[in-house]
Amino acid sequence: MAQNKIVSLFLSTILLLEACERQAEDTTLASEEAKATEAAHKDSPRFGAVDEARLSNAASDLDNWLSYGRTYAEQRYSPLDQINDENIDELGLAWAVELDTNRGQEATPIIVDGVMYISTAWSKVMALNAPTGDVLWRFDPENIGAKAAHACCDVVNRGVAVWNGKVYVGTIDGRLIALDAATGEKVWEEITVDQEKPYTITMAPRAVKGKIIIGNSGAELGVRGYVSAYDAETGDLVWRFYTVPGNPADGPDGAASDDALTELALPTWHGEWWTLGGGGTVWDSVVYDEAFDQLLVGVGNGAPWNHRYRSNGEGDNLFLSSILALDPDTGAYKWHYQASPGDTWDYTNTQQITLVDLKIDGVVRKALMQAPKNGFFYVIDRKDGTLISAEPYVYQNWAERIDLETGRPVETPNARYLDGPQMVLPGGIGGHAWQPMSFNPETGLVYIPAMTVPLVYAHNEDYEVHHGRWNTGVTFTDPPASEDLKGTPEQRRAQMSAMQKGYLIAWDPVAQAPRWTVERDWPWNGGTLTTGGNLIFEGTPDGEFEARSADDGKLLWSFQSHRGIMAGPATYRVDGEQYVAVLGGYGGSMGMATPDERNKFIPPNGILMAFKLNGAASLAPYEPLERPAPAPTNETFTAAQLETGREKYFTYCTICHNGPTNPELDRTPYMQNANAWRAIVIDGALEANGMASFDEYLTAEEAEAIRAYVNMLARDLAGKEKSAE
Repeated sequence: MAQNKIVSLFLSTILLLEACERQAEDTTLASEEAKATEAAHKDSPRFGAVDEARLSNAASDLDNWLSYGRTYAEQRYSPLDQINDENIDELGLAWAVELDTNRGQEATPIIVDGVMYISTAWSKVMALNAPTGDVLWRFDPENIGAKAAHACCDVVNRGVAVWNGKVYVGTIDGRLIALDAATGEKVWEEITVDQEKPYTITMAPRAVKGKIIIGNSGAELGVRGYVSAYDAETGDLVWRFYTVPGNPADGPDGAASDDALTELALPTWHGEWWTLGGGGTVWDSVVYDEAFDQLLVGVGNGAPWNHRYRSNGEGDNLFLSSILALDPDTGAYKWHYQASPGDTWDYTNTQQITLVDLKIDGVVRKALMQAPKNGFFYVIDRKDGTLISAEPYVYQNWAERIDLETGRPVETPNARYLDGPQMVLPGGIGGHAWQPMSFNPETGLVYIPAMTVPLVYAHNEDYEVHHGRWNTGVTFTDPPASEDLKGTPEQRRAQMSAMQKGYLIAWDPVAQAPRWTVERDWPWNGGTLTTGGNLIFEGTPDGEFEARSADDGKLLWSFQSHRGIMAGPATYRVDGEQYVAVLGGYGGSMGMATPDERNKFIPPNGILMAFKLNGAASLAPYEPLERPAPAPTNETFTAAQLETGREKYFTYCTICHNGPTNPELDRTPYMQNANAWRAIVIDGALEANGMASFDEYLTAEEAEAIRAYVNMLARDLAGKEKSAE
């Protein structure tokens, strides 16, 4: 009992000291930022002055970056050319602001009339003076910390929306918040999800016709997806569209989706899919198409992944893995296109949707372009969802082709792993994830941050549902021998590992072929920006921020930030001077669940950087922090404990603790003390920091078994590191 009190006191003291330090910092910052905001008021007639007319004409507004993809079309192209392929070597850092965490940073800045609005990890929001980097205000939504356990892919946030003097952000615990653009004070907030269920929000809201559009995340954890529209002024719900049907016994939802679900979707589902929600979350791409006055919505994967468990292996499961066209005023269904019917691989269509006018066979077509996870680049007629063309933009082996008559894939043998394990490309992480692509109308090319990450799927015969945790229904196993992989299991694993690559692909959407490709030795590259200066800007997981020529891909300039860069950059102009801004901070699913043996240090805090010609600022000196050495105990554990620990470790722990972002459990000192371990894993002592209690899933004995297994891993790691000295 005494030891328990000591451990509890130890943890409480640490958290109290951290809170006091944060409070002191926040008080100082608040005073400085209040002065900056007051000064900025003198020069800016109105903060966040964005309306429908401005967004409609955003393409001709060269000074600003008014929405997530700059314009409604989300091409991420700016005609600005002051920074160009001839003077790019003069580009330098204008300013930088270090952030408060080393969790993943994925947001694209919004710039309105000299003020930059940006979200950071944990759904925090900042406003800054765009030419100087002076912070005007900060907002902390004070999330439910334990909701981090429901974030499949880190506590990231991809950005804010700005409309009529307000800034809007979706939070990791499922709220939509409106802030005063001048002060950062909360105007209203709405809870958009059932917070008792494993929903989260990571996407950037979109402002469309006086409404704020927001979706949610959490498909594989067991939720039912939907997209909602809220009144931008009041926060009242205007409409909601569910992407998959609910339990038929419950009747209609009373939502905009009722008719479409009854007539189109329900006949494509089988079994009791509703017990795990069905999935279909709208977690990233939502685009307003002015030409047809429609909202184009990208829909995600099913819950669980495995089609056999989700729907008895039957049916297309609409509207999973689809693009939906909806009426922006009412949410009414207009049309859909489903890329991966009966998805069983986690092939989402939530990746960026880009609108463009393309001349195809001599006729200008109003098209949308998308490079979703399944590895095919789609060009689709926006008028009615008719497929124009689809070709692989990365190597894939799950489909022979996409049939242009039916729009459906022609699947390869055993693509659905019905006859044993199958190595599938792309794997669930996709040929392209959330990182934004860009389109340059001058070159006619789309710049895709792509990757090859294979995955071996096998039907999980012993699948158990874990509400609130990952539910795939898949066993991820050693690769079987095939034409691609030969030799012993160890040799095949090495061959599969060697396939992991990252790419920057310049894709011709008319010819449906690559113009040029840059290959990298690691996936998970940053989003892209392209400009009228014949440039592409992109970050890398190694911390480089690079500029290449848009026509041939030649590397022209780079800047080392010392933290991986995943976010999409933005460019803007203030007082006639062009800037390029980007967030640095590695994370996301690769940062949490994928080991990176190159990373020998604890990742530093994220950073927001802006560059201009002849910029003379510099980053603070980089002082790498060594990862803690493994420190296992000398305790003896039973074989039964170790086996239970191994099973529970791979079920509950590796998805968040297998990469550089979160603490590595085989290096944590908490493994040394059973009481400290239980206080964290069972009692939730670190819930405020994002480490939720697992008492809903684990007994105290099972948590102790995980500690035993982690000790064994730490011993193995210590032995490897000692032999490598």
